[in-house]
Parts: sequence; structure tokens; C-alpha cells
Amino acid sequence: MPSARFYRWMTWGMTLALATGAGAALWQESRTSAFQSEVLARFGRDLTWKIEPGPNPDIRFPGNGPYDARLGHAAIPGFVERLIAADYRVDLQARPSQQLRDYMEFGGFAPYPEKISAGLSIRDQMGNPLFDARYPERVYAGFNEVPKLVADTLLFIENRELLDTTYPNRNPAVEWDRFGLALINIPLKFIDPDSPRAGGSTLATQIEKYRHSPEGRTGSGVEKLRQMMSASVRAYKGGTDTTRVRHQIVVDYLNSTPLSARPGIGEVNGLGDGLWAWYGTDFVLANRILRSQPRTEEDLQVQAVVYKQVLSLLLAQRRPSAYLGGNGRKALNDLANSHLTLLERAGVVGAPLADAARFFPLRFKEAPPDIPEPSFVEQKATNAIRARLLGMLGMSSLYALDRLDLAVETTLDQPTQARVTETLKKLADPAQAAALGLVGERLLNNADPARIVYSVTLFERTAEANLVRVQVDTLPQPLDLNEGAKLDLGSTAKLRTLVTYLEIIARLHERYITRENYELEAAALEAPDRLTQWVLRTMAANPGIGIATILDQAMERQYSASPGERFFTGGGLHSFGNFDDKDDGRIVTVSEAFRHSINLVFIRIMRDIVNHYIAEGPDSRDDLMDDPRHPARRTYLAQFADQEGSAYLNKFWSDYKGLEPEAALDKLAKRLRSTPDRLSVVFRSALPTAPVEELSLFLNRHMPAGGPPEAQVKALFDRYNPDNWSLNDRGYIAGVHPLELWLVGYLQDSRQAQRRDMLKDSSASRQESYKWLFSSRSKRAQDTRIGIVLEEEAFNRIHEEWTRLGYPFGSLIASYATSIGSSADRPGALAELMGIILNDGVRLPTLRVGRLHFAANTPYETSFVPARLLDGAEQVMAPEVARVVRRHLRDIVDNGTARRVKGAFTSADGAEMPVGGKTGTGDHRFERYGPGGVVLESRVVNRTATFVFYIGDRFFGVITAHVHGPEAAEYRFTSALASQLLKILAPALNPLLNADTQTAERGR
Repeated sequence: MPSARFYRWMTWGMTLALATGAGAALWQESRTSAFQSEVLARFGRDLTWKIEPGPNPDIRFPGNGPYDARLGHAAIPGFVERLIAADYRVDLQARPSQQLRDYMEFGGFAPYPEKISAGLSIRDQMGNPLFDARYPERVYAGFNEVPKLVADTLLFIENRELLDTTYPNRNPAVEWDRFGLALINIPLKFIDPDSPRAGGSTLATQIEKYRHSPEGRTGSGVEKLRQMMSASVRAYKGGTDTTRVRHQIVVDYLNSTPLSARPGIGEVNGLGDGLWAWYGTDFVLANRILRSQPRTEEDLQVQAVVYKQVLSLLLAQRRPSAYLGGNGRKALNDLANSHLTLLERAGVVGAPLADAARFFPLRFKEAPPDIPEPSFVEQKATNAIRARLLGMLGMSSLYALDRLDLAVETTLDQPTQARVTETLKKLADPAQAAALGLVGERLLNNADPARIVYSVTLFERTAEANLVRVQVDTLPQPLDLNEGAKLDLGSTAKLRTLVTYLEIIARLHERYITRENYELEAAALEAPDRLTQWVLRTMAANPGIGIATILDQAMERQYSASPGERFFTGGGLHSFGNFDDKDDGRIVTVSEAFRHSINLVFIRIMRDIVNHYIAEGPDSRDDLMDDPRHPARRTYLAQFADQEGSAYLNKFWSDYKGLEPEAALDKLAKRLRSTPDRLSVVFRSALPTAPVEELSLFLNRHMPAGGPPEAQVKALFDRYNPDNWSLNDRGYIAGVHPLELWLVGYLQDSRQAQRRDMLKDSSASRQESYKWLFSSRSKRAQDTRIGIVLEEEAFNRIHEEWTRLGYPFGSLIASYATSIGSSADRPGALAELMGIILNDGVRLPTLRVGRLHFAANTPYETSFVPARLLDGAEQVMAPEVARVVRRHLRDIVDNGTARRVKGAFTSADGAEMPVGGKTGTGDHRFERYGPGGVVLESRVVNRTATFVFYIGDRFFGVITAHVHGPEAAEYRFTSALASQLLKILAPALNPLLNADTQTAERGR
């Protein structure tokens, strides 16, 4: 029977055998990865996703690792919220498998083929490229493109066993010998913190770290295990054989290793961009040099310089900011030299190359390389789209936007964009401009045509939206002339005025359509304004008259074109003139005045409009003016005092803002005639608590002959105590506006005040400064001021009407001159009005950006398209009004100021396409007047010619020619230039105009 000793030996033997077997198995597994390759490959097969229509509430997104943040993958949930709020909807979204969701929730980084480079891509309606940003820009497309010298150097430094072909299933995420050494090093670091640190990271885990770990760092042992796990799963996602994956790891690392950042360039990633950014070395040329065999000493020297640059960047990845910054470059050069010795000993590089590379120090490019700036003109539409995307996505910079993994489909038509841009660029050449028919009377003269900025925008109307097809301007600046400028567009304002006039007629017709004839006749006798009176009399004379008929008759109403009358508007008496003095003595219809753009008719139409809105106000104008005790008079006068007082204070604020209190007081004193009384009033008002000694010093400082005697100063001090005089009296004695006096005093105690604070604090003083106006002895002055306020309220009503039709600014100038352009406009807003007219009074949403496709071919893929476009459609103009206006716009092209465009556009069958539009010329001047209305100064600020148009029943747009600055005085062009330009552009536009109708749903 075996002894106990035998059993003990047998137990120890079996234990040793099992341990030896387990160790051998582990050793074999560490070399071959046979077991883990099978397990992880099987696990990876279930980590899948697919793309399906609609949103996916179970989708998972990555953390905020550098790669995920830069490409915008981590920000997609926020983009979803913003885009849904902007009336987009999720059209397509990834559906990760349950296993992939569980794996990501456990902490793994999603395994998918990550993009070598990515960035914002913008396409036109047919998929033609408009903008492509790719970061990094300079990359290896595959392993075969990597020079052997570069790959061998990288592997020697970072991961020597990676491409070993002995074991095809080997896990590239772990080199067990290095990993073991790193584990042993951990307790040694506690014993000796200065001991050398052994790194256990492979290229695969480094990629996971700097792409997906928080801040691109290994913050803990758990994070290191997470990187190793993710790299292992990613390696076996395609199967057990990792040969191809390991080669791709080399490519991915070289393309994406972080290499700090440079001002003017931004973040630098990858060897290719690193060579360009830090050394100014061309990536393609560098690879060619590193592949070649040097034939001469000079070839060897060139190769040595380039190789050392590559080596330095591979080494700098350990501490990129420290090494690539100015203070660490010498240390990097020394590190490269020491590695050259190691590389030479290992046979990675030959002795001649190593010696030559050690000889040449690293020479960094001190200034960042120049980045070619794209033409502002050619990129104007694209830049407008990018600016719009910033707002839609809530991003703060184009830099971040351009690095998103995002493809955007727009409504633009790139071929037409290119043709229009090419034509506009020709116009800067005098010979080309002449050949195209742009030189002549009312067109270009001898002034330099290159200073003229042209803007062209074309929309296509669809059932759901107005689609921007062309957006071009030649302004060599980021400003969008079409939508970002405030311009005097001249007689295009007559279009807005005409629409308001006809809408009043239409509303009055609707209001009284149910009345009997005798009621209409009686109401006409009491009508408080001419437009109401005319509508009532016309309806009484034509029982049952329809809205279309009365609108046609409204276009045939007659007005005088005489410039002989002076008009009280805008707070004063004004005279106006016609462009063509042959119209001065005529009585013309509204339709003829619109056709030939006769100013005085529209001045008088605007007067009728203003009087109509005053008549519809809460108080009768006649009652207000006739009854001095009318309770509303005081309200209107207080309103006038507040408004005009605010205007004066804003002017004075501009004069005094930023001045120290004493400097403000001195500035006011220098404006006065230097008498003791005037100066004393100013001083006592500004500094009521200052002692008499300071008044004496003030008078001595501001009186050339010296101040008065001490006794007189004391008398002046007592006499002009501000408690004894009203603000108006003190202003009168000083000879300045009382509110200027108040402001200088206010600034003595409120030097940090803002304009809004000043206006709030001056409310009572504004009323006090106009106290004289409330006296019963000032009825005539009161009537004038009440009339001004009533006119302003009427223009507030007009502004509401114009805003509903797309007018872009917050107010109108309360003057009849608004009817001929004094309130300014924007070309894009005029085009929107034309779209409303073309669409029978329905305002459709404008669409520039169609599909937004984020993170294509990833588990985070999400695509958006516009939603509920029809919900944005709104009837903002009576359809009958739109049809009448459209007909008369065509009359302008057929018989009026835009005749040169007639016949320019033809359909595919050769038939003439109907064209309508309104012209306008803006001659914006700064003028200063003296007593009696004498012009003391007149200088040109800019000159503008505009034509807002429609073509057929689908297309509409606007063309603008603009010269800014005093040079505009050299030009004499009128709106004829804009209409002639549309004619010139006909060949460029016709292919688009005759194409099949596009829709907002295209490409969904």
C-alpha cells in the first residue's frame, strides 16, 4: 500500500505538472493568441449596427475623447435638440445591436473602421462639391504608401513585434514582455520615483488612448485596461487573422498621432500635417525622398534632413507640447540624435544616413506655413452656408465646424453658380464690360468698373419652400451684401408702398362689401381720409364690385407728379423731385407712375397711406387739433418730448462719452461764448455742491482775460444756485440745449453709466426741458408736434405691414421719403417680397440647407432633413393683391424702366418667358443744411442699382450693383445697370431655368 509520502510527492508532482502545463499554455497563448483570437472574433461578430429610417431612442454615443469631440460624434445628441427646434427631423439613424450597446455601456470604445481623415463636406442640389474640408489633410491612404524606413523606425521606437508574421492571429494590443516590465515598474516607482519608466503601451492601445480616452490621457489603471480591451476587440472585429489589422494600425498611428498645435493652423495631427506645420516640408516629396536610394552626397544630406524631421515627430508624440514648443526643441534634437545611434546599432538605418542626420540640427519653420486663402467671391455662397450652420448647430467657430464629420446637402446649383461667378468676374475688366454691353448712358462710364460690387441671388419656388439656387457677390470680404448690408435701394421701395396701398384698398373692400349703397354713400361723406372715401364712392357707384376689379381701378387712380408742393413730413418741410423732369407737369395714374417710377406720385400715395392710418387711430385728428382741452393732447405732447429729448441726448452722449468728468465740463465750457454768467451757470449746474473757490478757478481757466474779482465771483455763485432756476432757464442763460447741460452734470456723478442708464435716469429731465410746450399759449407749436407724433404712429403701422412681408429692419423713417427709399432695405428681403408676390401672397420658408448627415458609416450615424415645411407657409398678402402687383411688375419689363430685359429668357420650346420686376437707384448722400435750407455740405456715401425680378412662375431673385465710399461720386449708373446685367446673365441662367422643376424633397 502506497505510503503517505508517496501521495505527497504525487500531489506535488501533479501540481507542478499542471502549473507547468498552464504556464506553457499561457506562454504559448501570449505568443500565438490562439484562444483569445477565437473568443474575441466570435464576440466581435455580434458588435454590429444598421441604418434604418427615423430616430432611434436606444442609440449610444461615445464619450468626449479628442477624436469623438473633434468629429462631433459626441455632440450629436445636442445637435439633435437644436435641429429639431429648427424644424428638422431625424430621417435616418444607426441601430446598434444589443451586444454593441451592452459593450459600450460596459465601457468599450465602439469597434468600427475609423476614418483616416474627416471634415465638413457641402454639396449642391445634384451632389456636386461646393466645399470639402479634410483633417488631417496629408495622410497615407494605405500601408503600401508608407516608406519602409518610416515604418521600421516607428516599430523600433514603439512596437517592435507588431508586424511579426510568425503568428498571424497575434493580438496587437499587448506585447506581454513590455506589459510585464511595466507591471514590475509600478512598485519600483514607489521605491524610487526617479527610476526610468517602462511603457507597456502598444501602438493599438496608444491610438485608443489619444482618440477616445478623456483628454487623450491614461488617467488610471482602469482606463489602461479599457484601452487594451477596446484595442483587442477592434483587432479581432474582422476575424482571427490580424495581419491586415496590424498593418492598418501603423497607417492609423502615422496619420493621427497628436503633434500639439500652432497659432494660425490649430491642432496638428499625423505625420504628414506635422511635417508641413512644424518644418514646412512637403509630405509627398518627403515620402519620395525617403523611398529613394541616395546617389550623391547631396541626396544623402537631403534624405538625412527629412528623416530626422520624421524621427523627431515620432519621438515628440510622447510630450508634443513640450518638445515642439520653442523651449523644448533643443531637447528634441538631442533625443533624436541619441535614437539615431540606437537605430544604427539595430540596423534600421545605415551609418551614412545616421551620421548625416546627426550632423544637421532640426530647423523648425518659425512662422506657420501660409494657408492658401480661397477667393471670397467664389466661396461666398459656401461661406453663407457655413455661417448658417454655425447658428443651427450652436457652434462658436468655423474652425470647429470644418472638423465635424458632417456632409451637408444644399439647394444651390453649382454649375449655375460657377457660370454666374465667371461672368461677374469679367465685369472688372473695362474691355470685357464694354463687350458685354454695360458701358453707355445710365450704365458704366469711364470710372473704374473693378470698384463695383455685384450681387446676384436666384430662388426657385416649389410647393413647400423657396430654394436658394444661386448666391453670388463680388465683395472680396466676408460680409454678405445680399443679407448683411443696409442699403439705399431707391425706387424698389415703391413696390413695398404699392403693396401697402393695394392692401388698404382690399381691406376696405372687405370691410364694406356687405353694406347697402345708401350706407356706402353716407359713409363716404363722413370718410376721414381720401382712400376710404374713394373706396366707398367706388363701391357705391358699382354695386357688387369684386375685389379684383376695384384693385384694377385703384391702379388707375390719378395723382399729380408736380414737384411744386412742399410737404410737412419727418418733422419739417420737404421738397421732392422726379428723376425725369418731363413728368413734372403731368397728372398720371398709379399704374403709369409705377411703370416709369415717378417719385412725386408715390410721395402723395404715401401721404394718403399715412393719413389713412392716422384716421384709423384711436383719436380723431380734427378733434385733437381743434380742441385745445382734448385729453389726448397732453399724452401726445409728452410722447413727443420723450422722443425728441431722447434723440438730443443720444447726440450729446456721442459727443461726451468716454470723457472724464472734468474734461466733459471743459468741453462744454469751450463751446460757450466766455462770459462770467454763462460759465457760472454751466459750472453751478454741473457741480452744484462745489465751493465758490472752485468756481473762481474754473472762470480763470476759461476766460482769456482772467476771471472777475472775488466779490463778483461770490455774487455769481449765489445768483446761479441751480435751485433758483429751472433747467430750461439755465440752458437759456448758458446758450446751450438744457439737456446737454443736464448730461454734463449727470456725467460728473455717473462716470461709469451706460447709454441705457442715462436714458432711464433722464426721463423727468426730458419732460422738464419741454415744459414750455405744454403751455396753452403754444397751441400752434403743440399742433405741429402732435402731427409729428401722429405721423410716427402711422409709420409704426406701416412698419408692421412691411415687416410681415419681410422688411428686415426694426423701424422706418417717419417721412414720405420712405416711399422712394429713404428707410433703406436689403436685396435679400426684397427678393423675399417678390417670392410672396409670385406665390399669390403666401410666404414660404426659405431653404438653403437640406440634408445634414453626421458620422456616416459609424454606429453614431444620424441624418436630418427639413420637417414640416408647409407649416411655415403663411398667407401674408391677399392673393388678388399679389396677382395685380405681379401683372404690373411685368408691365415694367414690357413697357417701363426695365424694358431692356424683355425677351432675354426663353423656354426650351423657344417661347418667351414672362419676366417682371422693379428697378431702383440709390444715391446715398450725407448732406448738412444751414439756415433757410441752404446745403452747406454734400458728399456721396454710396451708389446702388437694384433690380428685383421674377422669371416665369418658378424663379425670382434680385441683382444689385454697389459702389461704397466717396469714389461713388465718379459713377453715374442707374438701375438700368442691374437690369442690363440680368440680360447678360441670361445664358448662364437659362440651363437652370429650363431644367425640370426641383423640389424641397429632392434627395430625401
